[in-house]
Amino acid sequence: MPTGPTGAPVHQQPRSCPTCNGALTVRVVACESCGTEVHGQFRRCEFCGLDDDERRLLRVFLAARGNAKEIERYLGVSYPTARARIDGLIAAVDASDSQHQDTDRAGKRREVLDRVAAGDLEVGEALALLSRS
Repeated sequence: MPTGPTGAPVHQQPRSCPTCNGALTVRVVACESCGTEVHGQFRRCEFCGLDDDERRLLRVFLAARGNAKEIERYLGVSYPTARARIDGLIAAVDASDSQHQDTDRAGKRREVLDRVAAGDLEVGEALALLSRS
């Protein structure tokens, strides 16, 4: 287990609450040199909860510019194994396409509603467009 400057063990940041599995909020950050603490409510880093292997894969992914064949060579694994690890990393940071699809869908719905509000689109046509999205 890694240790900090004082020799105390440094633990992996949990991804979620160990009691209810809810989202965690960072409320204190501290300087390891002088002990100064800053209290507040801070945005959580989506990459800080990654374990050492996931962080290593992220570094390799960035160095390879996302090229799965290059990642395969860096890691010395088969292409399917490299793809599986990349998929695991995507799941770990919850960067799936479904988030982007939901954002796109909401934007299209908003556009249809704006057209109705502006009088450029009839309600029946809008309902038909919204039911297809």
